[in-house]
Amino acid sequence: MTREFDYVIVGSGLAGLYSALCASRYGKVGIVTKMDMTDSNSYNAQGGIAAVSGKDDDPKLHFEDTIIAGRGLCDYPAVDILVNEGPELIHDLIEKGMHFDVTDSGKLALGLEGGHHRRRILHAGGDATGRLVTSFVLELVKKEQNIEIIPHCSLIGFLVSDNVCDGVRCWNFMENSEELIYGKNIILASGGVAAIYPRTTNPKTTTGDGLAIAYKAGCPVEDMEFIQFHPTAIAKEGADSFLVSEAVRGEGARLLNLKGERFMVGAHELAELAPRDVVAQKIDEQIRKEGKGYVYLSLKHLDPDLIKSRFPTIYAKCTEYGIDMCDRIPIAPAAHYTVGGVCCDENGETGIRHLYVCGEVASTGIMGANRLASNSLIECMVFAQRAIRDSLSRKDCGRERPEYGMLLHCNPGNKALYSAVREKVSGIMSGHAGIVRSEEGLKKGLEALESLEKELAGSGTFDKDEIYCCLASNLLTTAGLIIRGALFRKESRGCHYRSDYPEERAEFKVHTVQQYGHEIKVSPVKE
Repeated sequence: MTREFDYVIVGSGLAGLYSALCASRYGKVGIVTKMDMTDSNSYNAQGGIAAVSGKDDDPKLHFEDTIIAGRGLCDYPAVDILVNEGPELIHDLIEKGMHFDVTDSGKLALGLEGGHHRRRILHAGGDATGRLVTSFVLELVKKEQNIEIIPHCSLIGFLVSDNVCDGVRCWNFMENSEELIYGKNIILASGGVAAIYPRTTNPKTTTGDGLAIAYKAGCPVEDMEFIQFHPTAIAKEGADSFLVSEAVRGEGARLLNLKGERFMVGAHELAELAPRDVVAQKIDEQIRKEGKGYVYLSLKHLDPDLIKSRFPTIYAKCTEYGIDMCDRIPIAPAAHYTVGGVCCDENGETGIRHLYVCGEVASTGIMGANRLASNSLIECMVFAQRAIRDSLSRKDCGRERPEYGMLLHCNPGNKALYSAVREKVSGIMSGHAGIVRSEEGLKKGLEALESLEKELAGSGTFDKDEIYCCLASNLLTTAGLIIRGALFRKESRGCHYRSDYPEERAEFKVHTVQQYGHEIKVSPVKE
């Protein structure tokens, strides 16, 4: 089966949806999504969107906060684009009818989160910002007649010839068949990789398929060692991790060890509102000392009515878990955000013509070594718009597109093989490439991955063109990129912490770059 569009968007988070909305003005758009349209990190985002909106704020201050959080690895031109173009897009969303929370006087209710020195976090529905913003854009997308949504369709490869991307190769699980989807421009907005860890805030589908496929197609990827662990996710035995937004600490919640002591006071000038990497590492340190697997986030000194109204989603989840949010919540860090990603320019274009990346799968240079809270949703919008705008000037006049044949098949019995590989990879990443890393642990993790890869290749059912084997191979590729990047970076910086190299080192104030078939190299930071 084949289809053809002017734009093919892979992913249905905010980056994908906003790309589709922008592209719909210029042609026919197809959105390919793994599951349904609400299965994304954007949809689950609680904190909000960071954009200068208050009179006491300025893009220069937002720039400085982003740079500081990024620990020397932010590319200045990209950050400058974000902080200056973001406010206009927020204004445009409001003009289209998006309702952000307001104060009693009708002004935007601006929140404070870790690493920010001004209140600039817009939120909607208290702690339901991602769901409401993504749903709002989704409704706009659904109204566009020239946008077609293709659900339950998993990306398996890109159609590339002469370094030009002509479309995508997918497996349609609804039809149980391969599908070739052609497009004049392809936007990869497939999200991050954090769901390869067992304890994560991400949907189970966020396993890095898009990133692995782009890497195998020849796209360089950078800074894959930087996996951000959200400091505060509910820690309850037998229950899924559930993110407790940074905004809860922004409203005054305190971190306590099991003795009831505040351990962030004195550890950082911003205490509980220190950047995420600092808070996650300090929580991990306390957990290792006390051995119970969690610390507490205390809200007992706050107004219960404020808690219930400001954080209705978290309050409901705590109640479901039998936890009184108005007292204290047992929490521990969980894998949350992929800071690195596929290399691209300031418009999101990769080294393959007509292939763009946007959102968490992209490495735009904004996040550095540690993402500043609530910068991700606004990044999705800013770079989605830039990618579509740039695509209008990209043409391959006179080039004849080659015909691509079908390759894939499905062996339903391999679904169990994929599940087994996923469980093993998850254990390897948790045990050897978590918040605290070391040379010894990372090498053991890499050896375990290589052993697993050999075991998979030697199994009687392995076939590189079988759908579940392809998905298993992507898991191994993504995990390998993270561990190899972490081994190469012999320092601690941002959300990459090496116990054997606990300090930043000047020679590593560079991006690490991995490209298929090549040794790891470095590239300079743009300042």
